[in-house]
Amino acid sequence: MTFPDITPDLKAAMPSLRGRLLANQSLAELTWFRVGGPAQVLCTPADEDDLAYFLEHLPRELPLYVVGVGSNLIVRDGGIPGVVIRLSPRGFGETGAAGDVVSAGAAALDKRVAETAAAANLGGLEFFFGIPGTVGGALRMNAGANGAETKDVLIEATGIGRDGRRHTFANAEMKFVYRDSGVDSSIIFTAARFRGRIASPEAIRARMNEVQTHRETAQPIREKTGGSTFQNPPGQSAWKLIDAAGCRGLIVGGAQVSEMHCNFLINTGNATGHDIETLGETVRTRVKENSGIELHWEIKRIGIAP
Repeated sequence: MTFPDITPDLKAAMPSLRGRLLANQSLAELTWFRVGGPAQVLCTPADEDDLAYFLEHLPRELPLYVVGVGSNLIVRDGGIPGVVIRLSPRGFGETGAAGDVVSAGAAALDKRVAETAAAANLGGLEFFFGIPGTVGGALRMNAGANGAETKDVLIEATGIGRDGRRHTFANAEMKFVYRDSGVDSSIIFTAARFRGRIASPEAIRARMNEVQTHRETAQPIREKTGGSTFQNPPGQSAWKLIDAAGCRGLIVGGAQVSEMHCNFLINTGNATGHDIETLGETVRTRVKENSGIELHWEIKRIGIAP
């Protein structure tokens, strides 16, 4: 699918933009599933000031989406009308530590946050080592792993609204719940500060090794996957419900429920976004029929069907 090219109009409306605007840019290579159609416009702002300038001048009627490293995302095959913003590590990927505080840009990998903390002998952030996403995604969905969540360590987050204005959110203002935050979806997070605690380098590294070993032995991390697919219902494990419904190894087109961990979906090589989403919905239906429990997507799905 090809969308009308609106980049000339956007560039004319924002002559001082320093970042890149690309028309009908494929998004498949930007997602871990390696599926999906194009973005009508892909914007890569140079830095926070450039992002604020872009948002201030962006026509309000245009839909707006943000993607990180695409580790928890299905882009539908028809692509995404409007604008997709991707924050680059160059402008938004810095990390640092001072005292017991770790600061990070929204495009910094969660894994790098853990490494920055470890280098400063700060514990409590080791769980980020096992989350294959960015800080921006962690803020938006209260990402967690190995018994800890973003809400447990966040001091404050900064972001920019659709009008180009900057905002700062204390932990309580994030309105964190399980795998989500209550901040307006139009806010684009740009940075965060986390609190660690002084710990021995040996203890920190041992914990990070535990996190990595768990990922390697329990999750299909070397496959084209989107990570954990469904939220765990209260008091339940999604993978156990999926397994009990007979869905381990289930195939739809080029998509398959992982044999290793059945709360992971896999692109076996030639899947479409439709294959993966249909497989997920099939799993949800079978789990509901088998247990009466309705699974809710943890993976974000954006775009239109072709």
